Amino acid sequence: MNGRPTSSNVRRGPARGDENAATQPAPGDLLVLIPALNEEACIEGVLTELWDVLPGCDVVVVDDCSRDATAAVAAAAGARVLKLPHHLGLGGAVQAGYKLAFELGYDIVIRIDADGQHNPRDIRLIYDTLKETGVEMVIGSRFLPGSSGYQSTFARLLVIRFFRLMLHPILDHPVRDPTSGFVGVNRAALELFSRVFPLEYPEIEALVVLQRCVFRFREVPVAMRPRAAGTSTITWWKSTYYILHVLLGVFVNILKYDVRRLGGK
Repeated sequence: MNGRPTSSNVRRGPARGDENAATQPAPGDLLVLIPALNEEACIEGVLTELWDVLPGCDVVVVDDCSRDATAAVAAAAGARVLKLPHHLGLGGAVQAGYKLAFELGYDIVIRIDADGQHNPRDIRLIYDTLKETGVEMVIGSRFLPGSSGYQSTFARLLVIRFFRLMLHPILDHPVRDPTSGFVGVNRAALELFSRVFPLEYPEIEALVVLQRCVFRFREVPVAMRPRAAGTSTITWWKSTYYILHVLLGVFVNILKYDVRRLGGK
């Protein structure tokens, strides 16, 4: 992306209460990252629920040049808001958040969606797993034993199953929910992704980047819900385009990192 986000680009909301402070991550340890595009109908509810679970938790909403009042609603609710000057797409918005989090010194960043599909109560499980296992990434999966709730549309389920089969031999490790946007990363992965991150459909390609850098990931079961408002943009045509685009990106990343291992540029 062009330009580097700094703390002067964001606004911090009012301080939250410190109830259950003994169980909360240390200040400056955890940042919750919420990429958002035209989510004014959902974002306030997501933030309210998040702070009910993790009072005082640092949150950045990355507004990807929304056409509605997403940024204003998030700021009024008390979140820091990083407003992008141009629409970068999901990957660009996430990387902007990762760059900011790395520069501000956070150790763990957990990304959740702005549409209310992710239950903030599962943030603690992702956080604890990162801390206790030492893996670089933890994925919240809707398909593991112990997960619950809404899974996805039929078209998206077919896409997910396709990528499960494709990724298994590449990663040498099964992944049940490769398109999940409920993801936590530690400082090492944060440093990597602040420099190198897939820009359009990031979740699957990011797994390949991790594997090529000999980083580890783990999945944990989470609850998923239908989006709180609006409709999914995933159609049969977009699913086909998604598969073709991601396949190309995956193999480009494989080639790029294998060339580096052999001493290429």
